[in-house]
Amino acid sequence: MTTDTDSAANSRERTIMYSVVAIMFAILLIVALIAYSAAASNSRAEAKADQLIVALEQAGVAHPPAQERIVRVLGDDGGAICADPNSALTRATLLSQLANGAGGPGTRPVIVDERVIEGQRLILQIYCPEHLADFQQFADDLHTSDVAK
Repeated sequence: MTTDTDSAANSRERTIMYSVVAIMFAILLIVALIAYSAAASNSRAEAKADQLIVALEQAGVAHPPAQERIVRVLGDDGGAICADPNSALTRATLLSQLANGAGGPGTRPVIVDERVIEGQRLILQIYCPEHLADFQQFADDLHTSDVAK
């Protein structure tokens, strides 16, 4: 024979059990959605990395970086290169690398080979083409020549 107290306790236990199961289901659903979006992002990153490797090989790079390294550095959105490629700081950093390699007062700009900035142009073309026109205008203003063999 069951009493009202037993039936209230059973009802409360069922409610707690259903609540725990619902919370666990919600947590698993969130984890599944995160895993799905990460996998989709990774496949896009791999596809863009493969596209960049092909473009680098066509540009004459003998040993392009491995796909895993490109995916790790650029992801599926171009990473830091596409964050703001046409800002003054980014351009200044690029120009500081186009120098003779001396330190301090001996640093001088040099005429670089046309292919030096080709890698960055290819990355912008594949990962963030909306920034390519501004970068190309900046690159066209640089004094380059065919100096490397």
